Amino acid sequence: MIDINLIRTNPELVKENIRKKFQDEKLPLVDEVKNLDDEARKLKTEIDNLRAMRNNKSASIGSLMKQGKKDEANSIRAEVVDINKTIEDSETKLDSINARIKECMMRIPNIISPDTPIGKNDTENVEIARYLEPTKYDFDIPYHVDILENLGMLDLDSARRTSGQGFYYLIGDIARLHSAVLTYARDFMIDHGFTYVIPPYMIRRDVVAGVMSFTEMDDMMYKIEGEDLYLIGTSEHSMIGRFQGQIIDEAKLPITLTSYSPCFRKEKGAHGIEERGIYRIHQFEKQEMIVVCKPEDSEAWYDKMLNLTVELFVSMEIPVRKLECCSGDLADLKYRSCDVEAWSPRQKKYFEVGSCTNMTDAQARRLGIRYKTASGNKLAHTLNNTVVAPPRMLIALIENHLNADGSINIPKVLQPYMGGKTKIVKDSK
Repeated sequence: MIDINLIRTNPELVKENIRKKFQDEKLPLVDEVKNLDDEARKLKTEIDNLRAMRNNKSASIGSLMKQGKKDEANSIRAEVVDINKTIEDSETKLDSINARIKECMMRIPNIISPDTPIGKNDTENVEIARYLEPTKYDFDIPYHVDILENLGMLDLDSARRTSGQGFYYLIGDIARLHSAVLTYARDFMIDHGFTYVIPPYMIRRDVVAGVMSFTEMDDMMYKIEGEDLYLIGTSEHSMIGRFQGQIIDEAKLPITLTSYSPCFRKEKGAHGIEERGIYRIHQFEKQEMIVVCKPEDSEAWYDKMLNLTVELFVSMEIPVRKLECCSGDLADLKYRSCDVEAWSPRQKKYFEVGSCTNMTDAQARRLGIRYKTASGNKLAHTLNNTVVAPPRMLIALIENHLNADGSINIPKVLQPYMGGKTKIVKDSK
């Protein structure tokens, strides 16, 4: 959510930002907010004047009674009753106006970075850099489902029977590799100074509304029937929600955290073969990184967080690239975002395995996250970034370390987490 002062002082800037995001249907919201805000401020002044008048009249009643001017006192008392009724009606109207202003403001997108490329959708995202040269194979790389089923370490049929489409059973060394990646990512982030956290996996609606737009909420979140609780789509949701309504000591910033959680997403819509298997699923696990910092530090942290993910993937010998998200691909609360994509030898192209985002003060404004300074309380900036999100990223790991006989080499950095094993082979049992 943006600062309403931007609409008061520079509504055209807000409108231009909406146009850059190709959301022209939201343009009328800016004028509506400006008009409602003018009305609200005028009404607030009238209410304040009425209160002052009421207080003055109320103060005179006692004096008139002492002077024996009972009729005059009663007349003023009646006026005070009328004024109170007018104030009550005006306050009800003001509450209604402010509620509508908030509703509109929650739909107006955050101001995007001047470095964000302008484009309608993810097909217009811009590559920034590549890391590691893809390996050239002299054999065809099978579909990841075929690789894992041939090893006897993936069971989608049983998952469909127990849970439906979009779920899976990982078995044996692949399940162990899944856990090894998460544990390695956890230790990697701790070694870089981040504090490890396991957060709640369910959050209330007010927190959901604070961390994402209503459209994202409807498309992603699973609601717990009969309760004010939602399953998180990423630990960022509960990690940022932890600071709701808090005033943080300036000396404690930046707060740098890494969190583990299962994640649950609806993943609405039909998807092609590349998004079946264990690519686009309703349940997965993720190691996340979160930073809460001062505004002047957020862009430096954005770069650092993004580079940490690249460093992690390179350490697992997986070629990756950075892809700057264009304006039309940014969710409403995002100031700027960059996807990390891993190379798929089978598809001979990159695919998304993570995303780094600077929200500036959009989440902080919705949730009331501030920090205390000598000159007063200020809104913090919040950032989030995927460290790793298996099992999707396992596709890249498996394909980039596959052998012609169907076995999978285990990257050196993961071998200590695999009991010293160097290779995953078909279970002979």
